[in-house]
Amino acid sequence: MAGPGSTGNVIAALASFFIPGLGQLLQGRLLMAVVQFILAGVLWVVWLGWAVHLWSTLDAALYRPSA
Repeated sequence: MAGPGSTGNVIAALASFFIPGLGQLLQGRLLMAVVQFILAGVLWVVWLGWAVHLWSTLDAALYRPSA
């Protein structure tokens, strides 16, 4: 995945839109995927999960792997 706007990042962002953390998992970032998935699940209980859901989508879309 080349960086923001690349096909891989768009697919990852779409995946994270439906399930927080799934896009990060597709990008190979297991720790971030688990953190976002659990945090979104916990915060949806108090109606703040949308914030983590949005963060997860943007994080996947804007991810630029370090070379």
